[in-house]
Amino acid sequence: MGLAASRAPAGAGMIDYHKTYRSLEKALESIEEKGERSSTLAGILEAIVAGPGESLGITGGRLYAADPDRAHYRLEHTVGRSGRARPGFTVSTDYRPIQRLLQEGFLLMEEDDPDFDASIEGRVGARRFAAITVGKDGRHFIAFTLGEPIDPVRAVYLLGTIRHVINLRLTQEHLLHDLAEARQIQLSLLPEGPPDFFNFDIAARSVPADDVGGDLFDYPLQTPKNLGVVIADSCGHGLPAALMARDVITGLRVALDVQYRLTTAVERVNRVVAKSALASRFISLFYAEFEPSGNLVYCNAGHPPGLLWRAGRITRLKRGGMVLGPNPRARYERGFEKFPPGSTLLLYTDGITEAVSPAGKFFGAGRLERLLRETRHLPAETIVERVFAAVDQWSPTPRADDQTVFVIRRP
Repeated sequence: MGLAASRAPAGAGMIDYHKTYRSLEKALESIEEKGERSSTLAGILEAIVAGPGESLGITGGRLYAADPDRAHYRLEHTVGRSGRARPGFTVSTDYRPIQRLLQEGFLLMEEDDPDFDASIEGRVGARRFAAITVGKDGRHFIAFTLGEPIDPVRAVYLLGTIRHVINLRLTQEHLLHDLAEARQIQLSLLPEGPPDFFNFDIAARSVPADDVGGDLFDYPLQTPKNLGVVIADSCGHGLPAALMARDVITGLRVALDVQYRLTTAVERVNRVVAKSALASRFISLFYAEFEPSGNLVYCNAGHPPGLLWRAGRITRLKRGGMVLGPNPRARYERGFEKFPPGSTLLLYTDGITEAVSPAGKFFGAGRLERLLRETRHLPAETIVERVFAAVDQWSPTPRADDQTVFVIRRP
């Protein structure tokens, strides 16, 4: 009989749903993703039959996958009692139990059911079985051989729980796979090390709050006469923020490659962000170009101001315009500064200044400026380390936002 037609009587509440759920979760904890969906499902099937399966009355299990034309389901893996059938055995999608299974999502069948075909089920050694579809695409289903008759109400709860736990696991693995890919994208955009530009001393570090962050830094322009550096911070963090930051850095590289003026390049990237599928998001950006002579030109698109130490004082570099994204027609302006020997530029994202102490106070730009005064004479890498150490001491809890520090010195 189809499980969708069953109704739970008053006594159904005695079924320990949570205990069953926990036992299934525990059985699947050791199962690692195998890359291929079928391999992962085979491991899950083995864990269920060998673990909580016995207490659920399961004596064997089979994993089926649809052929490309969806005309047959092919047996891919067996566990426990599975009769004479071997991987490769096929069942037509015209078989009525399969049609019922695909329609309802799960099925319980005894040999006295009119749709039960003994010639098919005898091959897999089943006189009664339960089956569930797994995943969202209908490509796989799992069938369990049942040793004894099972109460239909109990079957509803048990099969529903098994199906939910498996689908939750598959969804989790899919998300982790997407995150891993996004992480690889992000890492591919981060430079391996600073460029060699005369005697400039350069260091940077980015630490995401999640597996994937929305902060990025880069050196999009490197010529014998110019060095371009950029730091960007996409609103929020995680996968959407990382994808947005990726698009901005890539767009800036392309714009500079065709020799657009600094502000023209930023304006073109802004229009791309405003028209993107993630137009509800925005991103701040600070871009600067250095010349060997010490000239510095920059554009600050809604980013925390760069801190320039020069001749005994700190100058906040604010000139530019609004964040990228909200207004596709926004205009941006350049800022000009001198960067003589002894100067240090500290760039950062708001995850640094907005790190919160246990007392609920921000780290703040003032503390960052004092830290720059104290460390300005040190190597760039040491300054970066000191900033992160100070922030970690101030805010010992897990990071609530991505954090990036970028230091350029001219000894």
